Amino acid sequence: MTAQILVEKKKLAKPPLDLHYLGDRVLRQDAKRVTKIDNDIRKLAKEMLQTMYSSDGIGLAAPQVGINKQILVVDCELDDATTPPFVLINPTITKFSQEQCMIQEGCLSVPGVFMDVVRPAVIEVSYKDENGRPRRLQAKDLLARVIQHEIDHLKGVMFVDRVENHIALTQELDKHGFSTQSVKQISE
Repeated sequence: MTAQILVEKKKLAKPPLDLHYLGDRVLRQDAKRVTKIDNDIRKLAKEMLQTMYSSDGIGLAAPQVGINKQILVVDCELDDATTPPFVLINPTITKFSQEQCMIQEGCLSVPGVFMDVVRPAVIEVSYKDENGRPRRLQAKDLLARVIQHEIDHLKGVMFVDRVENHIALTQELDKHGFSTQSVKQISE
């Protein structure tokens, strides 16, 4: 089941929320669980969607807009106005496939930088929707990739931390004015 929060998929001249960028401390904190799903949370989800669409994004986590809560929005169907987005509150990945795949990722918090990242091809995620109902979703391909990328944000992890080609990463970050000091290499 997808979100019932309806937002027009268009760019706004002034998105309601400001994006934070690589190097900003807020992106490195563990997001707090949402304890009460109410109109404020639904309003936040709507504003996150508007901000995401305004930046041509397909996923956005609350820490990227400076809000330390476990909420993310995902829409892999930007060109289809009839496909509603996903709103995932307190998401947890419950299963990963053994199969891994490498795909180029980008991030609204690291604009212009696109690098290859290896992740599981299929996941199962449990979460609450914007009405507080428990949900379970099996995701594959791009949707699985985006959900994993956004859940990383809730743990203070960014996609650049997962890039294995350090030379190419350094070149890309330098080219776009980001410091390699902001990368926290992880190995799993």
